Amino acid sequence: MSEDILITEKKRFHIEEAILVLLLILSLVGIGIMDFSPADGYGYWLILVVVFCLFAMIIGWLQSKHRADDFKIILREQSIHWFTSLLIVGGIFLIHQSGRIAEEDAGLIILLILSLSTILDGLRVGWRFSLVGLFLGVAAVVSVYTPHFLWVELGIAILIVAVTIAWELWMEKKAQL
Repeated sequence: MSEDILITEKKRFHIEEAILVLLLILSLVGIGIMDFSPADGYGYWLILVVVFCLFAMIIGWLQSKHRADDFKIILREQSIHWFTSLLIVGGIFLIHQSGRIAEEDAGLIILLILSLSTILDGLRVGWRFSLVGLFLGVAAVVSVYTPHFLWVELGIAILIVAVTIAWELWMEKKAQL
C-alpha cells in the first residue's frame, strides 16, 4: 500500500470519526432539549434530519473521490433517501397538528424515524453512521424508561467513540503485520 493511500485512508478515518462525534453530540443535545421542551425538541429533530443528510452526503463524497462517476449516483440516492425521511417526518407533524399525538410522542417518533433512516443510510456510507442510528434508537427507548437518561446516553456515546477508535487502531495494527 503506498504512503499516499495510507494518508488518505487515515484522513478519511479522522473526518468520519469527527462526523461520528459531532452527530453523537448533536443527538445528545436534541435529547436534552426534548426532555426540557418537547415542542423545541420536535423542531430540533426536524432540523437534524437535514443535518444528517448533509453529513451523509459529505461521507459519500469522501468515499467517491476515487470514483468520480459514482458521486452523482451517491448524491441522487442520498437525496431520495433523506427527502423521503423528511416527508415521513412531515407526516408526523401533520398528525401532531391534528391533535392525534402529543408533542412528546411526536419528538420520540421523529427520533425513531431518524434512527431508522440513519441505520439504513449507514449500509451505504459506512458502519459509523449505522452506529449513530443505533444510538438514536437506544436513546429513544432509554429516555422513556430511565429517569436520568442523559447520563446513561452520554456513557453510551463515549463508549461508541472509544470502541470505534479502538477498532480503527486494531485494524491499522493488523494491516501493518
